[in-house]
Amino acid sequence: MFGLVGIAVVFVMVFGGYLLSGGKMGIVLHALPFELMIIFGAAIGAFLLANGLGTVKATLKVLPRVFKGPKWRGDDYRDLLVLLFELIRLARANPVALEEHIESPESSAIFARYPRIVADHEAISLICDTLRAAGMNYDDPMQVEEVLEKRLEASRHHAMQPVHALQTMADGLPALGIVAAVLGVIKTMSSIDQPPAVLGKMIGGALVGTFLGVFLAYGFVGPMAARLQAVCEEDAHFYQLIREVLVANLYQHAPPLCIEVGRQNTPENLRPGFADLELVLKASKEAA
Repeated sequence: MFGLVGIAVVFVMVFGGYLLSGGKMGIVLHALPFELMIIFGAAIGAFLLANGLGTVKATLKVLPRVFKGPKWRGDDYRDLLVLLFELIRLARANPVALEEHIESPESSAIFARYPRIVADHEAISLICDTLRAAGMNYDDPMQVEEVLEKRLEASRHHAMQPVHALQTMADGLPALGIVAAVLGVIKTMSSIDQPPAVLGKMIGGALVGTFLGVFLAYGFVGPMAARLQAVCEEDAHFYQLIREVLVANLYQHAPPLCIEVGRQNTPENLRPGFADLELVLKASKEAA
């Protein structure tokens, strides 16, 4: 919703200022379909040329997040901490009983209480793989931490591919606007025998191309890439929290301390309060 407000502000301020200064929309509207076809069509073609099918699909899939915002909310971070607490307690008390949960999380009674987390394959895979490795005595905390960091870095790199693709598109739009403007000038020069009033309209239409390229780049596509980057970086904290808690577990810290390490590493605006989380963890203990 906030992104839609931004789009409205851009349109109102740019075209409102233009009209208030005495500008005429006739020339802009007349040239707009053709210039938009040249610039945006060329930008889409270049986007397809520069990126593989996987990146194109990923970009289309994540574009709605520009307006929806990050996937993970404050409640999700709280649920993740409680889920990890339950799994760590079970691993300490009965490692054999833990196996059925991490081998088949989709049918686990523990995981079933957190459907949003279960629906995320990366989060579940990260939790189960790390706990499984610990169960096989692969429990050198520093080595596991290094492995997890490389895995998270690879995930971040993959998540950022649509961001880089959009930013490259934004960088190219002003140049494509110049291409459209040059074509308009060529068209104008072929009609040099026309009256000045006609030539003026034709030159104005050509300049719409330059305007449109810069407008799309800095008013829309560039900000969308920046917003998507911020969303991806914020969501990455969710997986980073999993790493922090499970590595703390490998150091054999008490389960509540492992969870406190995760809580402290949660972004401030999403971090559950200590007392509130304590109540939820207590209820989890009693329900177990």
